[in-house]
Amino acid sequence: MVEQRPWLNLFTHISLIVGILIIAFPIYIAFVASTHPLDKITSSFPLLPGGHFVENYTRALSAGPRDVGATVGTMMLNSLIMALGITVGKISISLLAAFAIVYFKFRFRMFFFWMIFITLMLPVEVRILPTYEVAANLKLLDSYTGLILPLIASATATFLFRQFFLIVPDELCESVRIDGGGPLRFFWDILLPMSRTSIAALFVILFIYGWNQYLWPLLITGDESYYTLLIGIKRMLDVGEGQAEWQIIMASTILAMIPPVLIVIFMQKQFVRGMTETEK
Repeated sequence: MVEQRPWLNLFTHISLIVGILIIAFPIYIAFVASTHPLDKITSSFPLLPGGHFVENYTRALSAGPRDVGATVGTMMLNSLIMALGITVGKISISLLAAFAIVYFKFRFRMFFFWMIFITLMLPVEVRILPTYEVAANLKLLDSYTGLILPLIASATATFLFRQFFLIVPDELCESVRIDGGGPLRFFWDILLPMSRTSIAALFVILFIYGWNQYLWPLLITGDESYYTLLIGIKRMLDVGEGQAEWQIIMASTILAMIPPVLIVIFMQKQFVRGMTETEK
């Protein structure tokens, strides 16, 4: 039993407040910088928001920064398409792979499962050169397919769905078979609804994973119209001897945080349930 001590509660709350301030202060500074003109930022950095919020964010979304051929709005759309494509693809393939491994009896079933599981030791960074060669030979460069397809396999999600399917009572499968239903009906009507909390939890994790991808989009895209937002922000910083447009860079940074934050906020209950539920 946890003892209730006033001084301990006070210390805990103070620690939490200090931790939140430390984490939130850089975000606040980025927001402040995104609301001021460039000369104000470079001369004497302000600590309070300015009056150029609408101007800077409108320019970032519609016109874009110098030396970058795409607007922040276009790059956000590319990042969103890539993140959703990777998320939906990983979940769909992992569900079907786990379903086949658990409910279909075929030779070398466990061998194939362990081969899938071993790919956890081969992240994108390790196999990036052969993956790029395959994508180039298939003419997937500078395309949404090239951004998404090489990243949609997930051994982790397959393993998690397999572990969940193993605890589903066999009586449910038998009842569907008695009613005249086939494997797809069992998958669609029974397993998929029972897996919704696990799917929601993985959706949050995989969306953030896809949104934060940098190395693969940097390698696969040469056309600026397919740049993701992270690549665009890096390009904004590479100005050589010129002056970086910090107000646009900071506005782009704030915009880059919004989709993952919204996903976490609106799906936090499902995420927690999917990570903690043991009885489905």
